[in-house]
Amino acid sequence: MIAVGSFVQKLAIFGGGLLTMASCSVGTGSVHSDSLTRYVDPYIGTGGHGHVFVGANVPYGAVQLGPSNISTGWDWVSGYHISDSTILGFAHQHLSGTGIGDLGDIVFLPFTGDVRFDRGEQGKEESGAYSLFQRSSEKVRPGYYAVHLDRFDVDVELTATERVGFHKYIFPQGETAKVLINLDAGIGWEGEKVGHLVVENDTVVSGYRYSQGWAKKQKIFFTATFSQPIAGYRLADSTSVQGGDSITARRTYGEFSFTKEDQPKEVLVKVAVSPVSIANAKLNMKEELAGWDFDATEQAADLAWNKELQKVKIETKDSTARKIFYTALYHTMIAPSLFNDVNGDYMGSDFKPHHLDQGNNYTTFSLWDTYRAAHPLMSLIHRDRLPDMVNTMLRIYQEQGKLPVWHLVGNETDCMVGNPGIIVVADAYLKGVTGFDKDLAYEAMKESAMKDDRGLDSYKKYGYVPYDKEKVESVAKGLEFAIADWSLAQVAKLRGEEKDYAYFLNRSQAYKHYFDKDIQFLRGKDSNGKFRPGPFDPFHSAHLANDYTEGNAWQYTWLVPQDVNGFIGMFGGDKPFIQKLDSLFVVSGDLGEEASPDISGLIGQYAHGNEPSHHVIYMYNYAGEPWKAADRIRQTLATLYTDKTDGLSGNEDVGQMSAWYVLSSLGFYQVSPAGGPFVFGSPIFDKAIVDVGEGRNLEIIAKNNSAENKYIQSVRLDGKVYDKSYISYEDILKGGKLEFEMGSTPSATFGVSKETRPVSVQ
Repeated sequence: MIAVGSFVQKLAIFGGGLLTMASCSVGTGSVHSDSLTRYVDPYIGTGGHGHVFVGANVPYGAVQLGPSNISTGWDWVSGYHISDSTILGFAHQHLSGTGIGDLGDIVFLPFTGDVRFDRGEQGKEESGAYSLFQRSSEKVRPGYYAVHLDRFDVDVELTATERVGFHKYIFPQGETAKVLINLDAGIGWEGEKVGHLVVENDTVVSGYRYSQGWAKKQKIFFTATFSQPIAGYRLADSTSVQGGDSITARRTYGEFSFTKEDQPKEVLVKVAVSPVSIANAKLNMKEELAGWDFDATEQAADLAWNKELQKVKIETKDSTARKIFYTALYHTMIAPSLFNDVNGDYMGSDFKPHHLDQGNNYTTFSLWDTYRAAHPLMSLIHRDRLPDMVNTMLRIYQEQGKLPVWHLVGNETDCMVGNPGIIVVADAYLKGVTGFDKDLAYEAMKESAMKDDRGLDSYKKYGYVPYDKEKVESVAKGLEFAIADWSLAQVAKLRGEEKDYAYFLNRSQAYKHYFDKDIQFLRGKDSNGKFRPGPFDPFHSAHLANDYTEGNAWQYTWLVPQDVNGFIGMFGGDKPFIQKLDSLFVVSGDLGEEASPDISGLIGQYAHGNEPSHHVIYMYNYAGEPWKAADRIRQTLATLYTDKTDGLSGNEDVGQMSAWYVLSSLGFYQVSPAGGPFVFGSPIFDKAIVDVGEGRNLEIIAKNNSAENKYIQSVRLDGKVYDKSYISYEDILKGGKLEFEMGSTPSATFGVSKETRPVSVQ
């Protein structure tokens, strides 16, 4: 058991003594100059369509404690948008960067006077339980959030441990302090819901919330302990107050009052959550936050974040790029989030409680997004976490019959297309990660690939997904299935499973069915092998109504990261391929009124705001013109990521958008879906030290680096000339020194010859 004090001391020694117990000034909105958290700006991505979480949490924690606005809709799926000045309370779970809303559970609101037990209407505070606030009163940094609620004249501070949210309220002098527990409010498009509250004694209130939303069966249990005795309370089903010490209702509220004092009154509240039971929530609180030291807890959260941010130390004169980088790195560690209790209990995908003998269980797997960069980044700086991630996915397979697609609090949402769980498991397998059952992993990948759901039945029968068998997103489905199949084929090859290797490698060539050589686009084909008739407009997009997922033909034509060389051959070689790729970044056309808002961050028709485009720029290296990749990478880094509130070009997508920035700013990116290598681009920092684990560091140096000197001239690895335009995962993992010589004009030799280019392994 680790109490708060010992937790702080433990964190203080990480990083070779870089931090001491006095390294943070808590409660004042400042941190010590050695802490990398001072470079994080959590407001980045709160505007536009970034949808990022704002509040207090620790890396990969189960609790995301932060404000929820009363507004609803697509730009409020995280509960918070920079355009809003309302707070209905502070919820203990939030998503970050998704395109669909959920969670927002267990809302606490400190208040004075009387409030109506309802969400309320914008501009009519008397209509519900919410308050306006001034942005100037907010203080936001990793692990800490503070705000002043204008309506009630209450100051709020929040911090958190992994499974416990810690609230600090300062009420005005001469007012009765009150706290509302709102189990009615949630985020997203909820159906049935049930809230339960029980007043256990004069300081402890416990309960649960069941809801149907994006996650069809969401259950969260909690226990709350107050620092002051409760003087009175009311339990209500919205407008109907009920007697007794407990309530179970569809719209559950609990109002708790504390004695009036002549001086401003401080009330602290600790709220522990559990996916399993109230008893486990209590155990989580006992283990993680037994005491009442808010400042020490806040400091521990800051230290926890600093420890993880120290995984990559950069040197640059560009303060804006530094801020964007560490904010991006921070955003990659909000999820996946813990989904088990301190005793190892968790709620399975079969909606039954299970127990872990070791390790942790996780949730919030936005895999269609994160397999592309967020998980490859994790394999570099958090390789030690990969066994838990893979084991979680294998448990999901055992409990629901297939690997996760988009998993949320024990629920398979089946959101998005393809089999991304296969890709993530294969990536860990091919990178030599240990700590999980390799035979079970192979079984899980094969079984998932051989299902008949979501278009797989047609895909297996025809070798692609015909549009007359799957009415929407047929091309996107087939291309994503093929990427997963290639990943599985490489695992089969490694294991010596020759028949499986041949079978899945053949399936991974599905992209060839969609290629129309006359117009050089991938497009829909029917079950008779004929392309979709009628006029073909590669610009047009219709959300959930055409052959692509959140995109058009210009964007989806390049979704072949598993066989770039074979794909180049379809165009007739390097030159015609490059000519077509060049066009992607300059053409313009009408997407149509039905286009998805996810098609954003456009450079020509390259859509950086949506994940299927994220590998495309690096394809230039495969065709021998890496300097063109450098041009577009620098353009993307400089124009589609900023330090403003709308500093993301699309949804953050649970860390993927930020992971692209982290990897690309360091100078490389994993194009191949599983196993590596990492393809060189254009590093923007003079120096970076990447902690790859087990005491090893990769030192990345960019000599003569500047905005003009963006082209790699030559590379050295551990002092030796290195002529490849990529680096293997194994070489990165060894650590050492990677040196780039930069220049203002493209090199005539670097990455040009076929021997120096990356090759798609088959």
